[in-house]
Amino acid sequence: NRRLTLPQSFLAIDASLVIYRNVASGLVVYPKVIESNLAAELPFMATEEILMAGVRAGGDRQDLHERIRVHSLAAAKEVKEEGRPNDLMERLQGDAAFAKVDLLGALDAQRFVGRAPEQVDAFVRDVIAPVRKRYATALTEQKDELRV
Repeated sequence: NRRLTLPQSFLAIDASLVIYRNVASGLVVYPKVIESNLAAELPFMATEEILMAGVRAGGDRQDLHERIRVHSLAAAKEVKEEGRPNDLMERLQGDAAFAKVDLLGALDAQRFVGRAPEQVDAFVRDVIAPVRKRYATALTEQKDELRV
């Protein structure tokens, strides 16, 4: 029955938002953990950049691809099975085929985010800020009790 379903759905959404607010209000960001995760994964993400840089430096694409694959699998095994830090970059630095490649330059995380910073800024400016301004009085801090 619509007379019951519609009001109940609004109450369910309201309860979901209370839960979301409760969870989000306790959110903590740990920059050092982010740096650690980035250091562990970025070398794998950068392999295509490294491959292209190697080809631009005169290397054979197929040969470089195979070398990256072998080094990546070995490094991943060390990380996953032995719990060791990612040593992919050290492995590539020790490989003569990558001597002409700026391996550390390939690890610039900003090269992998695309337009995300500009898109977030535009979204906050064009969507979030007007809503926050319009409902400023309703956005005052409320203490919602959540019992689970």
